[in-house]
Amino acid sequence: MQALWMVLAAFFFASMGVCVKLAAPYFNAFEMVFWRGIISMAVLWWLARRQGITLKTRYPGMHAWRSFIGVLSLGASFYAIIYLPLPTAMTFGYMSSVWIAAFIVGGALLAWRPTPGQDRPPVPMALVVCVLLGFAGVVLMLRPTVQGNQGFAAVVGLLGGMGAALAYMQVVALSRLGEPETRTVFFFALGCTIAGGAAMGVSGMSAFPGWPALWLLPLGLLAAGGQLCMTMAFSRAASSRGTLLVANLQYSGLIFASIYSMLVFGDYLPLMAWLGMAIIVVSAIAAGWLRSGGSKTPLAQD
Repeated sequence: MQALWMVLAAFFFASMGVCVKLAAPYFNAFEMVFWRGIISMAVLWWLARRQGITLKTRYPGMHAWRSFIGVLSLGASFYAIIYLPLPTAMTFGYMSSVWIAAFIVGGALLAWRPTPGQDRPPVPMALVVCVLLGFAGVVLMLRPTVQGNQGFAAVVGLLGGMGAALAYMQVVALSRLGEPETRTVFFFALGCTIAGGAAMGVSGMSAFPGWPALWLLPLGLLAAGGQLCMTMAFSRAASSRGTLLVANLQYSGLIFASIYSMLVFGDYLPLMAWLGMAIIVVSAIAAGWLRSGGSKTPLAQD
């Protein structure tokens, strides 16, 4: 059953991406971050009350840092979704496992200090290969699908994936301290609301477009629903093997995104882009498998 929850979460997140692209002609990324946050806050507040979970936390600083990184990642992801084909933008967001592998390799090298009688720690070459393959896949995706000023959006999307990796690592730290996922996601939604509202105060608000404003409602509901389904999937994984299966099923979102892209927006990716996407997914799955320690902490999908 946990596998079905993750597939449903992936479907919700891909559908949220469609709402972002459809709302983009009428609202900027800051406004969408704001409404995504405030709608998700309402849903998560209701869920916390139903579960009997208090929203008071002993770690406000950690939540603030997780929200700060997560909001930057979300804003970057929305920007990439607006200007790039949906599957391309979502693939960059799913590179968090590759980025984490890069952090692990880089951290191992930076932590070593040469001293007499102490050998250099072994470099995890398998993770190095995963990182190199992941970025080779990025190159394959960029060459046929990114044109003109889309290059900047691609860089922003890649940075959004890196931010998602940093947010995931903070979620892991909060989970080990006993913080409920509902509380962690609520504070992230609160961060979206505050940051989006502040940015709107500087950039201004778009003119009310009438009926197209309704796209903001499913955007927030799908984001909250995807997060909750993902949480249920991981909480019901009874073993490390089940957890790894659930984590890998998140990439089914790329299938949904590709179908949406063709049917709704008429975007057809060339063969080289599909090959790059496949390489990225394989490298991310391999990186996740190599660093898997049996943790059931959900990935930081924003």
